[in-house]
Formats: sequence, structure tokens, C-alpha cells
Amino acid sequence: MSRPELQAPPEIYYGDTEAKKYTQNTRNQQIQADMTYRALELLNLTPDQPAFLLDVGCGSGLSGEILGEEGYIWAGVDIAPSMLEVALEREVEGDLFLQDIGQGFGFRPGSFDGVISISVLQWLLNAETSHPTSSPPHRLNRFFTTLHSAMRNPSRAVLQFYPTSDDQIQLITSIAQKAGFGGGVVVDYPNSKKARKVFLCLFVGGGGGQQVPQGLQGEEEDDSKVRFERRRERERAKVKTGKRKNVKDRDWILKKKELYRRRGKEGVPLDSKFTGRKRKPLF
Repeated sequence: MSRPELQAPPEIYYGDTEAKKYTQNTRNQQIQADMTYRALELLNLTPDQPAFLLDVGCGSGLSGEILGEEGYIWAGVDIAPSMLEVALEREVEGDLFLQDIGQGFGFRPGSFDGVISISVLQWLLNAETSHPTSSPPHRLNRFFTTLHSAMRNPSRAVLQFYPTSDDQIQLITSIAQKAGFGGGVVVDYPNSKKARKVFLCLFVGGGGGQQVPQGLQGEEEDDSKVRFERRRERERAKVKTGKRKNVKDRDWILKKKELYRRRGKEGVPLDSKFTGRKRKPLF
């Protein structure tokens, strides 16, 4: 298997300076963006509807920025204070939490409409100590059990990761299924050493009607990049021409505020006749 394009995650060894360099690296930005768009495609959310998403291993918010641009409300968790500090400096829109995902989550049941994770899951396979609670199976079990509880029924989680063997894929998948998830593994470009990507596509609920998506085929991921760029341009063109409602119109804002209230967020402004109204220019 080819060496991952994204190396050890920033939380493993990055200080403040290294976290900023990692975030500012255009290559890292491109890779993160490509996989985030693919994760959203696999998440298969209802178009033009607000949703509350969780970004597991959010880092400095590179994926979160895309979630916001696509019109989603999001929260992010990461184990690295230095990366979260960069995210705060960049003024990302999501709520941020310092969290070791191997210890599990404390979110209320049914909080999230979907979950994404980019290049993080494989690090749960590392045992921190010889104590049984630090073993990979134990940490994976805590992760998947509490993640399942935090997700709405029905919903999906799409977790991109870099396994080093089929045994690791089997271990992760089996523990996820024991936690109550349906779904399976999606492999993009399976015959390409450079472009191969592995996604764990998990389902909560749905009555067994959800199908595991097909992986992308071919040798290179250039076609996928072009497809995502064309999609973004089409969506922008629809907004400009009026063929698609701007996701931040009055109805969207009201739904977003109601979603915030249901999630227990404090300080949500009251609805009024001025909600979503465009201000006239002063001059």
C-alpha cells in the first residue's frame, strides 16, 4: 500500500509554529479539500437543507471551512490544542472541542445529522500504554459506541482513513458494526497506488434501506477533482442566476436558528420580520 499523502496528524507532534505551517501549506489544503468534498458526496445529505455536522479530528478547520461554505452548521473535535488555537485565530464558524476521540464523546443523543473525518481514524490503532483500556479495540469501541449515540436516526458517518493492512480494515469495521452501525468500506481508485482512498461509510437507522456507495474507479483522481470543481461552479452559477435559492435566505436562516435552539445553543436571536432582510446601502 502506498504511503499516505497526509503524514502523521498535527496533534502527534506539532507545536504552534508547526500547526500554522501545516495549515498554510497549499498541498495540504488541496488534499484536505478533495477528501472533504468526496466525504460530503458519500454523506448524501438532502440538498439545500441545513444540517448539523460533526468533524472528527477537525484540526485547524480546513474541512470545517468547506462545510460552512456548503451551508452546513458544524462542530469540530481535535486532540491538539495548537491546531484548535490556529482554528480560533482563523475565526472558523464551527464550535470547537478539545477531545481525545479514543475516550469517547459526551454529546447528547441524536445531536448530529452527519459526521465526517479526514485522515484520523487510523491513529486509534496505536496503543498509548500497555493498560487494557489503551488497547486499540477498547479505544475503537468507545469511539464508535459514543459516536453512534450522538448521531440522529437516520444519518451517516463518512470516515476517511489510511489502513496499513486488510486486518486493520476488518478490525475497525467489525467494532463499528458491534456498536450498532450499518454500512461498510468504500475504496476509491483501488488499482492506483497514488490515488487510492479508503472511506468507512457508516449508517445509523434507515431500516436497512441504505446502500453502501460505489467507489470511484480508474487510475487517477484528476477526474474527481474536475467533477467537484464543476459542481461548485454550477452551484455558484445557480445562485447568481436565481435558479437556485441562496442557502442564506430567510427560510434557511430560520431553519438554522431553529436547529441551534434544538441543539441547546444559548443566545440564539429571536425571529422577527427583519430576519433575513437585506440591508439597504447607507450611501
